Parts: sequence; C-alpha cells; structure tokens
Amino acid sequence: MNLSRLIAVTAASAIAFSSLGGCSGKNKKKAPPVPVIEVEPTTEPTTEPIPAETFPQEPVTYPEIEQKDTGTLYEAENAVFKGGLSVEYDKDNYSGEGYVSGFPESGKGSLTFNINAPSNQHYDISFNIAAENDAPCNVSLNGVRIASFRADASGKFTQVTLRGVFLVKGLSTIEIAPEGKKVCIDYLKLTNNTSLREGGYTAENTLANKNSAENTEELMNFLTENYGEYIITGQYASSPDNSELDLIYRNTGKYPVIRFSNLSVSRDSFDNSFMELDAVSEWYRNGGISCVSWYWSSPSAKSSVNTSDCDFSLRNAVTDENIALLSQEEIRSLYGSGIISKECYSLILDIDSMAGQLTSLRNRGIPVLWRPLPEGSGSWYWWGADGPDAYKWLWNLLYKRLAEYFELDNLIWIWNGQSKDFLVDKSTFDIAALDLYMDGEKDYGARFYEHFAAVNKFLGSDKLIAISECGSVPDVDSSFRDNTVWSFFGLWHGEYVQDENGSLSEEFTSRENLIHVYNSDGSLTLDEYRQMCGFTDKKSPAETSENTEVSE
Repeated sequence: MNLSRLIAVTAASAIAFSSLGGCSGKNKKKAPPVPVIEVEPTTEPTTEPIPAETFPQEPVTYPEIEQKDTGTLYEAENAVFKGGLSVEYDKDNYSGEGYVSGFPESGKGSLTFNINAPSNQHYDISFNIAAENDAPCNVSLNGVRIASFRADASGKFTQVTLRGVFLVKGLSTIEIAPEGKKVCIDYLKLTNNTSLREGGYTAENTLANKNSAENTEELMNFLTENYGEYIITGQYASSPDNSELDLIYRNTGKYPVIRFSNLSVSRDSFDNSFMELDAVSEWYRNGGISCVSWYWSSPSAKSSVNTSDCDFSLRNAVTDENIALLSQEEIRSLYGSGIISKECYSLILDIDSMAGQLTSLRNRGIPVLWRPLPEGSGSWYWWGADGPDAYKWLWNLLYKRLAEYFELDNLIWIWNGQSKDFLVDKSTFDIAALDLYMDGEKDYGARFYEHFAAVNKFLGSDKLIAISECGSVPDVDSSFRDNTVWSFFGLWHGEYVQDENGSLSEEFTSRENLIHVYNSDGSLTLDEYRQMCGFTDKKSPAETSENTEVSE
C-alpha cells in the first residue's frame, strides 16, 4: 500500500535447471474437493460473459546456469564517470591508483562499471565504499535498477555486498548512483555466489490450529504439496463486484485463483460487511480460494488504521492478565475493577465483533486465508507503532481468542510482520507473507528474490512464503531461475491494476507482463485450479459479473 516500504537487500537463491527448461511437464498435485455451498448469490447475472482474448501457454525459460569461480576487481578510477567526479588519494587503505569522489547530493552523479561475466550464474557484487553520512545508493544492471542500500556513515571504506545477482555471460554494465555528499567509491568486486538458498520446498502442512476443519486442512495440504511447483495467482478486490478480477480476465484470458479482500469492524452499518462476506463465499462456491485481511481501524474516538490519524495506544492496552479465553462478562469485570485498561477492553470488543463475521464464514463451510495485523513492523499502522513486544502480545491475544475461545477452525493464519524482530511464535501461524512495493518502478517483479531469501534466512524452510501484497506481479521465469518460487501473490487494487476509467493501468505492470504471468506454466490460474478440484459447475466468474466494458 505504501510505496516506500521495502525489506533490505540480502541473499538470493537459485537452482540450476537446463537451458530454456519448461515447466509444462510438472506433475500438479490434486486439489482439495470444493463442496457446493448453499449460499444465495447477492446479484443475478444480467449479461453473458465477454469473450476474452486467449493466449498460448508459455514454458518457464531462462539461460542454462554454469557455476564458475571468479573474483575480478574493477577499480573505480577505470569506470565511466558521470556528474563531475574526480579521482582522490587522501584516504587510507584504498585499492589501485585512487578512489572516486565528488558525487552530487542530487544523485545525478554515478559510476558505471563494464563487467565481463565468465558464465551465466548468480554473482555477489561488492562495493568498497566510504561515506560521512548514510547516503542511499541506487544500483542498476544494464540500465534497470536492481537494488538500493545505505552507505555506512563511519567515513571509512566498508564493503557492501549484493548477493545472488544473476548475470548473463559476457558484457554487462553495473551503475552505482549515491545520493549524498562526501561519498567515495574504491572498487567493485565480482565473485561467484556461494551462499544461495539450497534445498527444496519442504514446508510443513500441519496447521497451527490442531482442531482445524477438514476442508481447511485439505486446502493447506494443497498449498504445501504444490509449494515450489508454481505460483498461485491472486488479485485484490476493492468491492464485492470483483471489477479488478474481471479486468484481469478480459486482459489475460484467465482469472486468478485467490480473491483477496478486507474485512472490517463496522462502526455504523454492517451492510458492507454482509456484502463482503457474501462475495467471499461466492468466490469459494465458484471454485476459488478466498483470502481476507483485517486492516483494523483503531477502537478509539479518533479511529483509523494509520498511527498518525488515530489516538489509540497499543502500549496502554498490553496486560499480563490472561484474558484471551475469558468471557466478555469476565473481561468487563476486569475493566470495571481497573485491572485492565479501556484500550484493552476495546480491543476485545473489536476482536469479538470480527469473530462474528469469521463465524459466519465458518458456518457456511468456507475456509479462508486469514491475514490480520498486516505489515506489523511498520510504524505507520497503530498495531506496529509501539514496537515488537506490543505487536506480539496483540497477535497472541488475537490468535488465542479466535482459534481457541471462538474455536474458529476455518482459518489459515498468515503472518505479515515483515521483519525478524516482529516474528511471532511459529506455532501461531501457517504462512509467512511479505508486502512488496518499489517506488516509481514498473515490472520490478524480477527483483523479488532478495526478499524471499531474507525471510527464508531467519524463518527457516518449515513455513510457506508468499506475497500478500504487491504493486507489480512477480516474474515467474526469474522466480524459478533463482529458486524463490512464492506460494502465491496478491496484486493490490487501485492504480496498480485499474485506471480512473476502469481500464487496465500499466503504470506498475505492463499488460505484456501480466499476460505472461497468467499464461505461464509456472503459475496457476482459476480454470486450472477448478479442473484440479474436479469442479463441475458450468458457471464462470464472468457470468456473474455486471461489469461488461472491454478494457483497452
């Protein structure tokens, strides 16, 4: 949702497949059966579906990887200068004949290194850099930005390494553009990567809630058994009319498997909540998977999800009292006695209200991917603003209240804390997911590998890793090339997919890339998932859509 939110660049990983290897031969596992749920549709279909242009299936392709040892040093004084730079000699411990300085604070000065890679493989790219402030440095490969980092402000030469960057054999250009004064660059070193993620996709299929319903377990089994086989497609719907999902269909010929949406605790009217619950149910009834998030408007007089726009303090709500399994009457008594705060009591009221909506889905037999407290490490939301301890307390309260007190057995829990510091007890969630946005960029999905590797490094391999939000769809080919195959992705709504006229927006994802992702053998779409389920309902999502305008 916020373009400035990124996880630091760390290691990436890869697996060596054959040249131009395709995924069309993969054995896709059996999907869980989808029962017909007795739910009345909220609207009657009024039009016939608009025929979408169809596209051929495309294999996953990338060059053959050949591991070769290398350790080539490229001196900065031999690079291509831009922006009035000069060679200096005053600092200690530099390499070669000098180092380059004089970078303008605007970021318009840069060094471009001409690299000769000995083979197609993943490399570590190290810069020996000194700075007197934590200047941001943007790195581009062949004219496309691939990473950003902040220089150490010690003033001494320090080596910063970008790990697992894939280079094709032969000549490439690597450009570094610092944004700050008194930045000095000594050299670039290119070495073959030896720290990439190894092993397969061995996430556990046991749910955190050991009392989960049978169809919830079946859905989790499906996700786990097919982890690494392909990326499951997903799209956020801003309203029950599914206009974004229909837009994807009209432009790619395919529907996503997962419909993402948001549930809320209504302050005035429950009509919107009821409509959204029906839409969640309808998507599942038509053979798809539903994921619901909870962007929680604070239970306070000045209510908002945003820290800056609300007057709620989670710190004031934290208590040592074991309230998760108490009745509302018992909790109200604690509040009346001054043992717990008003903030704490208000949280319980909201959680119990949300439990009612999730219970409605449970009673309809709908398993859902459940994503509460998103982007926990970000101070922009009130549930993360008071730090990791308060966040973990709230997560634990929410999990115990919903899973144990209300016995909600239809939830697959998604932790979206975005940081090792905010990692909750691994026995209280099933999937680790990231929100990935990159400011002002288009078709940046090939750069997602470093984020996958970062989470895998601190989390381990026993949990599924997915993209819960993104502003551009992941690049399927590079995901398989780098051995970072996400379980699923969810493309955010609004400008990330739809312009003000309701047509496809190509500001962040080109139509070409969108078509490729939805028609790749490395991804799973709704028609394939329904077929795997043995779903026989002839009605397609397009037949219940009221939106009939063809996107340009």
